[in-house]
Amino acid sequence: MTPAENKDRKILIVGAGVFGLSTAFHLAKSGYSNITVLDRGETIPSKYSAGNDLNKIMRVEYEDDFYTDLALTSRDAWLSPFFAPYYREYGYLVTTSKDAPGKAKRTLQESLESIRRPGSRIPSTEIEAFESLDELKRIVPQLQGPATQWKGYINRYAGYTRAAKAMQAMHHECQRMNVSFILGDAGYATRLLNQEGADGQKVLEGVQTADGKIHKADVTMLALGAHAATILPSFADQVEAKSWAVGHVQLTEEEAAAIKGIPVINCRDIGFLFEPDDDTNLLKIASNCAGYVNYVDGGRGKKISVPMTTTNDIPKADQDRIRALLRETFPALAERPLIQKFICWCADTIDSEYVIDWVSGFCRNEHSSLMMVGGDSGHAFKMLPVVGKWAVEMLEAGEQAKDRWKWKNYKRGGSTDVSWRVGTVQDIRESLGESNLTKL
Repeated sequence: MTPAENKDRKILIVGAGVFGLSTAFHLAKSGYSNITVLDRGETIPSKYSAGNDLNKIMRVEYEDDFYTDLALTSRDAWLSPFFAPYYREYGYLVTTSKDAPGKAKRTLQESLESIRRPGSRIPSTEIEAFESLDELKRIVPQLQGPATQWKGYINRYAGYTRAAKAMQAMHHECQRMNVSFILGDAGYATRLLNQEGADGQKVLEGVQTADGKIHKADVTMLALGAHAATILPSFADQVEAKSWAVGHVQLTEEEAAAIKGIPVINCRDIGFLFEPDDDTNLLKIASNCAGYVNYVDGGRGKKISVPMTTTNDIPKADQDRIRALLRETFPALAERPLIQKFICWCADTIDSEYVIDWVSGFCRNEHSSLMMVGGDSGHAFKMLPVVGKWAVEMLEAGEQAKDRWKWKNYKRGGSTDVSWRVGTVQDIRESLGESNLTKL
């Protein structure tokens, strides 16, 4: 029986974030009938998932045409009947400020060129550049700030997703298709149980959860996002947990109505914001920087970055960037209290590529195999409707055909020079203070 024909084999997915949930969804849609998903969170989306958020950017432009094409495919899926209620195509406005470093300006231009290339699926009428405040205000009439020397463009073939709501809907659909979810401590994977095989490869015996139970499967898929290296330290050679700061401002009904319908506004060297949330009138703002790490002893002399969460604060530098963005866009809000502040952790790979492949060093046979589905690198949520399909395709093919998504045996940690980020990676403990941090 070929892998594609064996639809009743037992599949265990560890993690119900973007990769895990989407994979369960597409496995079930493809006819697989024995799927179990573990997650430490008590609900979906889990508080341990980067997808547990009001909204996420749905952009289609990359400097790499490969991902531009994938993002356009995902956009089509967001417009489908199931996902459309959770997608707002209000446009994606990208800009740099007067103080932007050359890197930010250069990558903005490269992103623009990627969607203007010959043969692009994006109609030229959906893309509009601006170089003055007057031009910008014609695009975003709700803008109230000076946007000092901002230059950039808007792509109307983009927008944002209502992240948590989309994940809730996908979870409910998975349950309808008889996917089993084990949540809370009973779903908290703490250990991979292995034994040495005859050829020196590890044989996965099962996954132990916090309640002591051992879960066995024919195929085990690790989809733990930024937490993956805590259970599989070897993954830290090609990925590290990295984080960014988010805050919100509470608006009144009148204030929210005045700026409803704005595009996502992303100033590459300061931060980005979304229109106010329909249900809460919360305005979400995120700080743009190179990110934060949290290194701990991973054993055998290896340092790994693991997620931490702030209990009540974000670094002052991020608060300053958030307020700077508000001063340039909606200055009346710039000194409002920042509420619901948090640090969002992602799984950052060296090359910003996803990892959808068999885990190196583990044997594969009919009743034991270990697969990695992750490496979001801060640009995976937009792929929620489709990324699980790519995992199913790899599972059924038996091998990963795309070299860029293969397991890579690097000997170092994650990248500190991602093209669309500015600044340098910093230690979260030093930036925030030990007393404000708790380990997830």
